[in-house]
Amino acid sequence: MASGLGPRQRMINLMYLVFIAMLALNMSKEVLSGFGLLNEKFERNIEKTAVSNTQYLLSLQQKASENPAKFGPLYQNALDLEKAATSFSSYLETLKSEMLATVKDPSDYEVMDLSNYLDAKFFKGERLTEEGDAFVASIDAFKNELLGIIPEQNETLRASVIERFETGDGEHEVTNRDGQKLGWLNYHYEGFPLVASLTKISAMQSDVEATEQEILQSLLEGQLTREVSMTNYTTLLEQSKGAYFSDESFDGAIVLGRKDGTTRPNEVSLKLDGVSLDEDKDFFIEEGRVRLNVAAGNPGDHRLEGRLLFLENGEETEVPVNLSFSTIAKPNTAVISADKMNVVYRGVDNPMTISIPGIPNNKVQATAPGLKALGGSSYTVRPSRGEFLRIEAKGELPDGSQVTTTSQFRIKDVPAPSGTVRGEFGSVRMSRSELEKTIVGAELVDFDFDLPIAVSGFKMKIPNQPTIEVKGSRMDAKAVSAIRRASRGDVVRIFDIKTYPTTDTSYFLKPAAQVIVEIIN
Repeated sequence: MASGLGPRQRMINLMYLVFIAMLALNMSKEVLSGFGLLNEKFERNIEKTAVSNTQYLLSLQQKASENPAKFGPLYQNALDLEKAATSFSSYLETLKSEMLATVKDPSDYEVMDLSNYLDAKFFKGERLTEEGDAFVASIDAFKNELLGIIPEQNETLRASVIERFETGDGEHEVTNRDGQKLGWLNYHYEGFPLVASLTKISAMQSDVEATEQEILQSLLEGQLTREVSMTNYTTLLEQSKGAYFSDESFDGAIVLGRKDGTTRPNEVSLKLDGVSLDEDKDFFIEEGRVRLNVAAGNPGDHRLEGRLLFLENGEETEVPVNLSFSTIAKPNTAVISADKMNVVYRGVDNPMTISIPGIPNNKVQATAPGLKALGGSSYTVRPSRGEFLRIEAKGELPDGSQVTTTSQFRIKDVPAPSGTVRGEFGSVRMSRSELEKTIVGAELVDFDFDLPIAVSGFKMKIPNQPTIEVKGSRMDAKAVSAIRRASRGDVVRIFDIKTYPTTDTSYFLKPAAQVIVEIIN
């Protein structure tokens, strides 16, 4: 029973137990025999599933012996699973043996109508005995061991384990049909006929074997899924030769290649331009790949031929090698280009690509005022003064010599932006209240760069009123007062709009084009 109940509730619960006991005493012999037959069915299912699980484990052991790198960790998980399942199932079997020892004939289910044994073993008044606490704790421990083996992403199987070996809420309580809180162990085992409790424990053993089987299947299926998963594939470019002339058609094809660090050929036989290659000197095997370590040779095409031999189910499988690559002469010029146009803009991060064909990017150094490396061949340059920008690129060749190239770009100012009110430019119609609250902005129309700009001040002219100078992008008190004195139909001119890039507050752009606002009320 749940603790903390009042005297009246404890009396009701006691009457409930007496009622259950009376039902048990008067339970028909056919019902008791029915429980017994169901228990025998569970016993047969336990034996059958246990044999199947043993076969799974032996199969996994064989795979682990053939390929420890791929199946070794999987087999260790299976051993941990078997250990946990065997230990818990043995505990349940011992409990069943103790229960059957209380009757003369374990096959005579019609005499197993009393609940005395488990009531005395698991319950002491309204509390659980040490054996009762141990029983619930063993179920929780087994469940947690299983959850530690099942991958987090297998949500369905984890949910199934939690459901099968659930022991109530955090206090090990459940709510009965009357909405009352009862201890999980009381709810399932207190006051039940011996044969019913025996069948429940057999059902739990059956769940243990079934769950072990599902997890073993999941582990194997998960490995197979990972092997065929598209994340284990990479794209390869298949082509008839390693280099093409500009007037030729490219006849390459994109194919899929599976990545598997545990796949290692049993024999490698390779020739480069007819000369045999030696393992550990000209090539070595790493992470399922045959990595070459040979000189690129003279400029021109080179042919790599041979075979990779694998042992598969005791038989030899040959994978032919017929590839080619081209060697080009050392470069002596750099390629420098502006990604946007043939000029660079002052105060703007102009994207640049700087590289030298045939030389790795980490061996290329570029210098210029305001030039910044972003990684690889990508750079940005922000010129500030002058009319021209000179960029010098130096590249180091494998022999230690250098290639140097200088390119020159014109520096232009960012064009004048267009002023805006309410996000509109040119001529705008709005009410006085709208104009009071509007924000004066500016946009670079049809400019190649996404350059955010801000307004630092502007002037406003209302007919028959003096020109007002405003700091910032919003109307100040003086400007609002002037707008309120304006009449319907007045044309307000917002001009001399001062702007600057938010990326460089020290650089002021040309004044933005004016905006004309017609007052409509």
